[in-house]
Amino acid sequence: MTLPPAPGGPVHVIGASGRSGVALCRALLGQGTPFVPVVRDAARWRATGLPGEPMIADLTGPADGLRRALAGAARVASTAHARHVPALLAAMPEGAALVCLGSTRKFTRWPDAHGNGVLAGEAALMASGRDGVILHPTMIYGAQGENNVRRLATLLRRLPVTPLPGGGHALVQPIHQDDVTRSMLAALGRTWDGPHALVIAGGTALSYRDFAAMVARHAGLRPRPVLPVPAAAMMAAAWATRVLPGLPPVGTAEIRRLLEDKAFDTGPMARELGVVPIGLEDGLGRLFGR
Repeated sequence: MTLPPAPGGPVHVIGASGRSGVALCRALLGQGTPFVPVVRDAARWRATGLPGEPMIADLTGPADGLRRALAGAARVASTAHARHVPALLAAMPEGAALVCLGSTRKFTRWPDAHGNGVLAGEAALMASGRDGVILHPTMIYGAQGENNVRRLATLLRRLPVTPLPGGGHALVQPIHQDDVTRSMLAALGRTWDGPHALVIAGGTALSYRDFAAMVARHAGLRPRPVLPVPAAAMMAAAWATRVLPGLPPVGTAEIRRLLEDKAFDTGPMARELGVVPIGLEDGLGRLFGR
């Protein structure tokens, strides 16, 4: 999708040097849409190899810096954590639209700082009356340097079994980075009347045990039998992943969230954005190149 010309200038991309930010900037560049990268570290932006002189702003620093970085902005796309939405709204010019990323972590039964920050960001956007949307992706995979699917594959390489709380029957619906980027482009390319919130999810919902088996297969690993383990026992043993060499760290909160379903209807995503997400087989094929 090619964005229409924007009165007032290019798309200002907050968090342009992060995983989703880099993917969005590459897509904007590929379709000839001008953008302004807004980052905290100029060296990190230059390391991406993408063109463009960055605007420097710290979302946790003085408001003047962010206000200068967004001066004249007509469309702001934020891939930073949603907890920063209030600061963005305060710094954006009047009339500028905001497209930002949240997270389906907002639905968890076990609130944490991440999820609470997403809820606060969404509440700020809704209360502002500002035109725009907060997109809530499920677990994102497929970005350069992502540590969700790749970390799982690394863990499966080290273990003869797949230990999962409750046997891994809860549902997951990961979304490929390509679909996150497509969704942001689509959101930037349409007019929003007031603030909106929208879940974006992958094209396949399946149990975590089937997800792990599919990741193992695409990573070229032999099938691993699932070992049902009580969640409390797994959380108690999670410390071992922080001290044993070769094992990627796993947090207790991550284990607990494996007990709740994370599957969503993608109908609203297709209706509002025109984006039909790819299936997991396709997405993992792109990731592992198999």
